[in-house]
Amino acid sequence: MTALGTRLPWQSIPALLLCVAALFGLPLIVAEGSAGPTVLVFALIVAGAVFPVTGPSRPAEAAFLFVCVHGAAWLLIAMIAGNEGTATLAYFVLVAAAWLLAWRLVTVLSDIRSSSRQIDALLRLLVPAIFGAWLLILWETITRGAGIPFVLLPPPSAVGLRIAQSWPVLAADVNQTIFKAVVIGYAIGCGTGFAVAVLADRFLFLRRGLMPIGNMVSALPIIGIAPIMVMWFGFDWPSKAAVVVVMTFFPMLVNTVAGLAASGAMERDLMRTYAAGYWQTLAKLRLPAAAPFIFNALKINSTLALIGAIVAEFFGTPVVGMGFRISTEVGRMNVDMVWAEIAVAALAGSIFYGVLALLERAVTFWHPSVRGG
Repeated sequence: MTALGTRLPWQSIPALLLCVAALFGLPLIVAEGSAGPTVLVFALIVAGAVFPVTGPSRPAEAAFLFVCVHGAAWLLIAMIAGNEGTATLAYFVLVAAAWLLAWRLVTVLSDIRSSSRQIDALLRLLVPAIFGAWLLILWETITRGAGIPFVLLPPPSAVGLRIAQSWPVLAADVNQTIFKAVVIGYAIGCGTGFAVAVLADRFLFLRRGLMPIGNMVSALPIIGIAPIMVMWFGFDWPSKAAVVVVMTFFPMLVNTVAGLAASGAMERDLMRTYAAGYWQTLAKLRLPAAAPFIFNALKINSTLALIGAIVAEFFGTPVVGMGFRISTEVGRMNVDMVWAEIAVAALAGSIFYGVLALLERAVTFWHPSVRGG
């Protein structure tokens, strides 16, 4: 008994108690058919909960837990398919038990240390992937089990099906919003912000005059800017790109100016002893020192640009675009299409941000913040 108590992880104890509680609330769904899937769900959860008692290695425990918790989750989702809204309290109790073991799985994976860089990289991807997958599993089981109306919150499987069926429409929206408005506006906004920051660093009057205005413009509401840009540049993508320019210009300006002032006095004195001019010091000392600040602005702007372009499309656009699609489909109660657009926007934003983060690590590999991990 003592060995059981010392080896059983704390997540296993409430998971086993929840299994016992679920036994008193059977069946899992009203009008349940064969008892085979229910027995198998109980067996998988109990097996995953007590397996650590055998003293396995971390990788073996993680592999066993992975099979048990995801097998149980798959069975629970399969049982409720076609029986939406008929889940009993015992069904949700077993979902909670499986989630506790998934928590244990993520904990075990996070504790694994390997001498192989490839395995470490795989673990860094696997942990957030399992974490995100269980958010979707909980979303799916709760919405289907409780019979939440489709117009309020569709299950993720319905959103995935809508993405697969509406791929041509989504691709056209991505092309209009991201590849035209966001990319072009982002390049212009960040490029001009960087150039003006260098000029502001060179000329004191420009820095003292422009920076307070920059802080004020950064506080302007996009809801007020977007319709003005539509009046100036028309309904097509140039007005949305203009909104993105306004939103990305000043974050780049402020961060770059701060970064150019980040180099130390000793380094600048050393450059002066070498008779280096302003532009030589800028290229060989101050810009490399400002690189972390510049990449920070690029990452902040990657999300601001996407938000700005989508919101701007609410105020007038041709019959294509992510913001246009969201505003029209929500009026038609096609909520799955709205969620499909949101999912595609989130995925595109994450990829954009991830590419910038990888580029930052490649360019600023020498910086202590990157070398430290």
